[in-house]
Amino acid sequence: DNPVELNLKWWEEMKQGSEFGKTVALRAKISVTDPNKAMRDPVMYRVNVDTPHVRTGSKYKVYPTYDFACPVVDSLEGITHALRTSEYRDRNAQFIWFCEALGLRTPSLEDYSRLNMEYTLMSKRKLTEFVEAGIVDGWDDPRFPTVRALFRKGLTREALMKFVDIQGMSKVINLMEWSKLWSFNRDIIDPLAPRYTAVSKDYRVPVDMGGVAELTSWEIPRHKKNPSLGNKLVYRGPKIWLDLEDVLLLRDGEEVTLMDWGNAIINAIEKDQDGKPIRGAATPHLEGDGKKTKWKLHFVTDGSPLVDTVTAVEFDHLITLKKVEADKSPMDFVNPDSRLTMAILGEPAMKAIKAGDVLQLERRGFFICYSVDASGHIT
Repeated sequence: DNPVELNLKWWEEMKQGSEFGKTVALRAKISVTDPNKAMRDPVMYRVNVDTPHVRTGSKYKVYPTYDFACPVVDSLEGITHALRTSEYRDRNAQFIWFCEALGLRTPSLEDYSRLNMEYTLMSKRKLTEFVEAGIVDGWDDPRFPTVRALFRKGLTREALMKFVDIQGMSKVINLMEWSKLWSFNRDIIDPLAPRYTAVSKDYRVPVDMGGVAELTSWEIPRHKKNPSLGNKLVYRGPKIWLDLEDVLLLRDGEEVTLMDWGNAIINAIEKDQDGKPIRGAATPHLEGDGKKTKWKLHFVTDGSPLVDTVTAVEFDHLITLKKVEADKSPMDFVNPDSRLTMAILGEPAMKAIKAGDVLQLERRGFFICYSVDASGHIT
């Protein structure tokens, strides 16, 4: 109920950023008794002299509030439909009031529920805490739910658009599973991703192949169901490398299938005093039936031009809770094992991999090549 002259005087104080100007704010005169609290004389402008504007520095001292700026900007910039999450629903009447009071065109307002993903933080404020604490590499860290991060992890635009399309404009708050999004992505990349074979560089076991006298090679498709991806050269020889985790499962006398070679009989597994396999011996049994073996194993052949400059990185959920309640701190539930880095020994055909390539490592999963440095190291 101040007189207009007094309000104008105080407005000048605000524009100057004076000590008195910092104690007052400009409000819309609507009602202080409206049942909708968002309509009770909302603040339109406040003074801020402590934080320079990123573009204009300290030129201005008064700034509009988010609630006031949104309807003005949306109207002036030609927005026809303002899509807002459901927590802004109580402010819809305020949005409309500002447009009508200023004589501006009122965009159509559409509400939808927030997207919540399991084991994930969607709050920019909380994500910023993870970045500033050094828990992640940055906003494009593959464990983050940002679009930059998801694309870095190998998500395709087609899969993201399909996920959004199926999710729709639901007003019901849901906790979505990541597996649904990655299932869409897998359907898109599976027919297009060449297959490669690799074993752990640090956790591998040599196996001597009895009856194999020399190193030989032959061509097979990079993708058995997509000949357009071309062929690759694969090798077999008197000594191969298996992943330690596979050898731990094998028993003497057991018949297994070596992928893209054929069946083989495990003659013996030599172990150290702690029971850890250190060497194996096997004999090819190519007339064996691959459909009847329990284990189908990938391998790389010693003596072939293997690629030993590859680092594979796998990611798990960043937090251990499926849903972090409001009264809990996400920092208390950080997954200490959300990133696994492993040096691998790849088959010779992996030399052709380039940055941005999507591929599948047999029996391990899909990967995207993030970089190939000057020395040829693949990550």
